[in-house]
Amino acid sequence: MSITDKIAKHYQSSISGDLKKIHVEEWDTDVYCRTTYPLKDEAKILELQTQGKTVEALVESIIVKARDKHGKRLFHDADRIKLMNEADPTVIIKVGGAINNAKIDLDQETASKE
Repeated sequence: MSITDKIAKHYQSSISGDLKKIHVEEWDTDVYCRTTYPLKDEAKILELQTQGKTVEALVESIIVKARDKHGKRLFHDADRIKLMNEADPTVIIKVGGAINNAKIDLDQETASKE
């Protein structure tokens, strides 16, 4: 097996893992997320962060990463305006932070079980 095959196998294993559930009481809903995403999804978020557009990067994270329990995206690009202008900033920060830290939280849970 080549190195690129090994890389792809690891990625497929990571992306197809269990979804992490985040209950958002203020929205009366559960938001699910994965622990990893394609680099193309992360690229726009990183670009916004390097431009100093932290809020936009947080909203982009939610749009790209928030899923329903079946793994389908909860938000579309058209929802960006509503999330930027009509959502409680505290909740956006809480949800975005939880989604972006899903891998860290999962790693800590795994480590505590070992």
